[in-house]
This record gives sequence, C-alpha cells and structure tokens, in this order.
Amino acid sequence: MTQKTYKVIQWATGTVGKTALKYFIENPVTELVGVLVTNPDKVGKDAGDIVGLPKTGVICTDSEEAILAMEADCVLFSPSMMTPPIDMVCRLLASGKNVVSPAGPFLPNKFIPEHAARVEAACKEGHSSFHGCGIHPGYSGDILPLTLARLMNRIDFIEVTEIIDKVRNPMIYTEIMGFGADCDELLANPRRSPETYKHFYSSMTVIAEGLGVEIDEVTVKFEVSKAKVDIAHEFGLVKAGTCGGQHYEWTAWSGGKPLIVYHFYWQLGTELEPLWEVGEAKYRVRIHGDPPLECHLMAMEDADGRHPFLGIPWTGLVGCTVVPQVCDAPAGVVSHFDLGVVKPRGLVRR
Repeated sequence: MTQKTYKVIQWATGTVGKTALKYFIENPVTELVGVLVTNPDKVGKDAGDIVGLPKTGVICTDSEEAILAMEADCVLFSPSMMTPPIDMVCRLLASGKNVVSPAGPFLPNKFIPEHAARVEAACKEGHSSFHGCGIHPGYSGDILPLTLARLMNRIDFIEVTEIIDKVRNPMIYTEIMGFGADCDELLANPRRSPETYKHFYSSMTVIAEGLGVEIDEVTVKFEVSKAKVDIAHEFGLVKAGTCGGQHYEWTAWSGGKPLIVYHFYWQLGTELEPLWEVGEAKYRVRIHGDPPLECHLMAMEDADGRHPFLGIPWTGLVGCTVVPQVCDAPAGVVSHFDLGVVKPRGLVRR
C-alpha cells in the first residue's frame, strides 16, 4: 500500500520554523514544496542549506504572492512576531491551503470572536481547515493536563507553570519583555499586555470542556523581581535594581473557585529578590485533588549536565506532527477534541 504524502509549505524560518523545516525535509509523510523567508540573506537559498541538510531543490522566497499561488496541502505558519497576522492566515485558508499555526489565533475562544468568524469564513471559502497550536498555549497547558487527568479520582484545580532561566536559555525577547527596565514602571506598563491571557483562553477552555465545566471569569496577576547584582546575558546587561524576573499568573474561575492557574516564571539567573523558582527550565503540571499529582516536562540533560529549554522547538514539532490529521479533517477550525483528545469528565467535584 502506497503511503499518502502531504505537500507542505514552511512559512518563516526562525527557531520554530527551522525545527519544522527540518522535520518536513526528513519525514517521508511530507513533501516540502515551498519556504517563505523574511531575511534577505536567505532568499534564493536551498531549503536544505537553512537547516544543514542536503539540497532539496526547494528554493526559499520572500514573495508572499508566490507562496499563495503555490499548490500545497498545508502551510505551517510560524511568523516571528508577537501578534498573529490574521489577515495572512485567512488569505492562505481562502487560497485552499490548510493552515497549522503556532502563531495563532488560538481557537475556540470567546474573547476573540471576530478572529474566529473570519477564520471560519476563510475555511468555508477555501474548503480548508485551520488548527492553532503550540507548547503554551497548547500542549503543556491543555493536552498534557487532560491526559494526566485520567489518573485522577477527583480534581480540585490544575496549575500549569512555565519556568525559564533566560541566562541559561537566551531569547531575543529578553529586552523586549522589559528585563532591565525600572520595576515600578514595568508594573504600571507591562510589556506583555494584561489581556494576553485571552490568547491562552482556548487552552483553558479545552481543559474546562474536557472536565465538563465552564469558566466564569479569568483574573490576572503580575509581579516583578529585582536584580541584586548586574546580570549579563547574551543580548545585553541588566543593571542591579532593575527588573530581573517576571511572574504572570492567570486564573480561570469556575463555580466561585479557581479551576485552572497558569504561571509564567521568567528569571535571569538566581541573584534576584524575590527568587520564585529554582532549577532547570521546564513545564510543570500540578493537579490538586485525589490523588495529588505532579509532572515535569523538560529536555533530557545535555553534555554539560543541564536541561535546556525546548519550548520553542517543541512549538514547531507539535504543529508538524498534526499536519496529516488537519489536512484530512473537514473544513473549518480543528480543535484538540477533533483530533482525538479524550475528555475525562466527572472528575471535578464542587
């Protein structure tokens, strides 16, 4: 029996995009047919050159119109930007291409109904399917907790925590996110909008729906820690007394009690006051209930005995591995439940 293959386009080749590009080139289920790049130095290069693999015959382009005109089953859409470019998502869908997007929009989501309506309309026009995914929002904040929930007799509430030491795991967003800024000024004007949780609401909804309950409201908490000394990192220097750590906390409430809590601890080393978390980068799921459960999702040790942060490449892979299912799904928004995530109902008792 001949194995079905899917023609794919990789949109952008940052860290997420390179991970996806390597996957598509090496996987026999996918046939790479196009690559969109935004760096002028990459235009005209063979896709294999971008990720250190043999030449593929697929030449990188910066022409969005050329990509839109290509024949393909799916686009892995991973632009390097903080806000999902909904216009391009809809153009790709309307052109007849299925889209898997680690950049969002993350649907279903009651906080961005206009995005949902536009995506559904574009899917209808192009007879295509759309799936927004990632590591968080996405896998660590919805699929993983629901999978672990099958080991529970009773669930009181669920905590999902992202922990990153941005000295050990440098990221270009360090300065953009306000590290090194005056702490009071950053508290008054967070670089990550207080409404960012709205884009994570789809993951919260997946958990709530899986447990058979509804979310009443989401509350937000933001706090910072000060650097006790000057802290050097790959992209600059954070002065003592300025912001060296950030903690975002988003809580989904149901029936007057917390149901889901998302924590994000981003820290530059350990010379901070306060120091909230120590240890290696990870995603941690704690399910409070009977029996209480804790699970850590992290990379294996590298040659230096450290556990590197793999959240960014995982964001690419969780999209790559679902391409065939999204392509074969009926037209419209494809949720985790459409892809077979189990709903362990009846575990939350109030």
